[in-house]
Amino acid sequence: MSKASIVVVSSGVSQPSSTRLLADRLAQAVHDELAARGRQADVRVVEVRELAHEVVNMTLTGYAAAPLAEAQAALAAADGVIAVTPVFTAGAAGIFKAFLDVLDTTALAGTPVLLGATGGTSRHSLVLEYGVRPVFTYLHADVVPTSVFAATDDWAEDVDDVKSLPDRIRRAATELADRIAAKAPTRRAGLFDDVPSFGELLGG
Repeated sequence: MSKASIVVVSSGVSQPSSTRLLADRLAQAVHDELAARGRQADVRVVEVRELAHEVVNMTLTGYAAAPLAEAQAALAAADGVIAVTPVFTAGAAGIFKAFLDVLDTTALAGTPVLLGATGGTSRHSLVLEYGVRPVFTYLHADVVPTSVFAATDDWAEDVDDVKSLPDRIRRAATELADRIAAKAPTRRAGLFDDVPSFGELLGG
């Protein structure tokens, strides 16, 4: 069986970044859950911070430069996606939303997606539900029920607490792995797959 392709979208704006830390932990948990099901995973991380200029340029011109086009192609071909954003001013990071805005609206159709976010306080935890989940629903992604918000205090919680960050990561990872494992790997249609050959056009 082929490896499951997991694409992680991390939109932290600093280095090091708690957003990337959460993204890495989610990716590792999904990798481990798939391994427990006898499925290998190939994980690729897309750092939106590194594509910020290309995202703005595509917003203005409609043209995707090579690095951005490669990231978009990886997402369109992924068996599963993990998308993590920091929370600023009670909403998802601007570069995160801008990156989603330049995706083809069919790129994530039917793709299992796990959502995550980081912020200073748990008061912003509902941003994932009212500000991020609707965007992925619009894109027809298959978003798992459990989203993972990590506030500053969450990183120091008791790992044995059933409401702890590690427990929420495990639960969300299990949901994503279940959906990936339940789907046979499928090849997304290429740009010219539906174009008839000259023989077909000539009736040959």
